[in-house]
Amino acid sequence: MNALKAGDLKDTHRTVMGIDFPNAVGLAAGLDKNADYYDHLAEFGFGFVEVGTVTPKPQPGNEKPRMFRLKEDCAVINRMGFNNKGVAYLADQVRHKQFKGVLGINIGKNKDTPLELAHEDYQKCMRQIYHLPDYITVNISSPNTPGLRDLQVGDATQKLLSAIKETQQELTRKHGRYVPIAVKIAPDMADQDISDFCDTAKALKIDAIIAGNTTSTRPDLQSNHADETGGLSGKPLTDKARKTISLLAQRLQQEIPIIGCGGIFTGADAQAHLDAGASLVQIYTGFIYRGPALISEIRQAIHQAESKTNP
Repeated sequence: MNALKAGDLKDTHRTVMGIDFPNAVGLAAGLDKNADYYDHLAEFGFGFVEVGTVTPKPQPGNEKPRMFRLKEDCAVINRMGFNNKGVAYLADQVRHKQFKGVLGINIGKNKDTPLELAHEDYQKCMRQIYHLPDYITVNISSPNTPGLRDLQVGDATQKLLSAIKETQQELTRKHGRYVPIAVKIAPDMADQDISDFCDTAKALKIDAIIAGNTTSTRPDLQSNHADETGGLSGKPLTDKARKTISLLAQRLQQEIPIIGCGGIFTGADAQAHLDAGASLVQIYTGFIYRGPALISEIRQAIHQAESKTNP
């Protein structure tokens, strides 16, 4: 498909979390972990970009090799382990860039921080970057930090998100601006856990949910790298991600917006995520395989779908 003309942007913009997005296609976290080049990535036509995941202290991540391209499956397996230069470095990068687009910063906990103290790591990150992005994403769904996904269920969720919301209120008063909080969950959650998570998110007034991250499951794969440990992303994740979006949409009933992420390789994939209940979409592995052409294709598909709905 051809790229959209500049004048078509008005047909794909939308307001989500109180933020005006010029189009619905975002770059997911993980590609620019340290905010080194997101301003250049945005020039490909993204409506928003998300940097990180960043942690309070720098950490090297897991041992290499830790990322594998599964060409036969149009997929990637990674076990990066939140490798990053620390929140202070990222904050300095963002502070010195003249970026005018919509920016999200994705935050996580350090590997050596006990799970019961995880909320303190997220709070430390928030206090250093709160005044910089348009929104903040709380990543509790990477499969590559031991125990992290335990924060998605039960009392641990309530404890973490309550602390996050208290810090958000504190920093809103300090900086005089409200920065929305999105929470990124895994596509591997059980249906009941998704339902319980939605109840907690609604009660605490979380601003958005990103569905989702990589999967720890292994569908039928053809690549020799299929047995590598880590999170799987790409085409094998498409249906699983869409099911998670649908379950969230059924439970949330439009009270909290959903950002759909996972397995988007075509404009039709992105539109199907939106039809399932997402308000925005993010790409990562599809962008690795297909490049900037995918962004234009998605924008064109959304533009055409909206033109049919609102002729």
